[in-house]
Amino acid sequence: MIKGNHTALPVFILLGYSKFPILQVLLFVVFLFIYMGIITGNGLIIYITVTDAALDSPMYFFLRNLSFLEICYTSVTLPKMLVNFLAEDKSISFIGCAIQMYFLFVLASTECFLLAAMAYDRYVAICDPLHYKLTMSKELCLKLVTGSLIINMPVHVVQVYLLFTLSFCGSHELNNFFCDLPPVLELACADIFVNEVYMFAATTVILIIPFFLIVASYVKIISAILKMPSVEGRKKVFATCSSHLIMVSFFYGSATIVYLSPRSKETMDANKLLSLFYTILIPMLNPIVYSLRNREMKVSLKKLFNRKL
Repeated sequence: MIKGNHTALPVFILLGYSKFPILQVLLFVVFLFIYMGIITGNGLIIYITVTDAALDSPMYFFLRNLSFLEICYTSVTLPKMLVNFLAEDKSISFIGCAIQMYFLFVLASTECFLLAAMAYDRYVAICDPLHYKLTMSKELCLKLVTGSLIINMPVHVVQVYLLFTLSFCGSHELNNFFCDLPPVLELACADIFVNEVYMFAATTVILIIPFFLIVASYVKIISAILKMPSVEGRKKVFATCSSHLIMVSFFYGSATIVYLSPRSKETMDANKLLSLFYTILIPMLNPIVYSLRNREMKVSLKKLFNRKL
């Protein structure tokens, strides 16, 4: 079936905002700067958390892996988007679309579990500080990161296989900047009930379960903060969690709307913008939020710049 589809439909056309050709150069410049910012900002976080001994803790281990994940995540879609802004041929091959979608799903799903692991780390640090080093051992942290990746790989093999064994007919224009599940499903001319059920089940496991783990962790954290007698102590503890809460809200809010909201022609354009938000803007905001709202990160950055100067 895949071979037959590939022969009948060798390419998809990524529309993006191609209806506005005057914007293409401007969009190229904007997204190029965004991509450079993502690589530079997240790369800087990786560098200082590796080289600064003061940042040798589970929290920064998870942050380092999150930054590396953001670089890989955006590199799946942004280079092709940049080419499409300037090229007349905005096509992507059938197999290329499947590969792009698979890695996008795996990396995004891994981020969901990694955000849950970061919430658990904050829960242990605040609610059980005496056993923090024992509980959050290097072995456990490594298992949480690798497990987050390994769990998601077979889930999305099935997801992508079910999608690309469908029959596609009629238009092959994707109303998006990259290959994503909802716009590709729109082009299928076969029964997509199984795909929708699997998408809902996978989204529930990958988005909802980690989200509830994050919520449960922060319910415990907030309860512990409210019991603290010192107002300054409350502010200091909350400051260590606020960056993570901001990124969780942005990521989960946009991803949930795109994958769990009912699809219609009216929502497709809105979802196209939201998909840019969680695939591009959040990775750009990640180093800004974590560096500006974290005292230890600011101190480490200051030391780095002083050494370079």
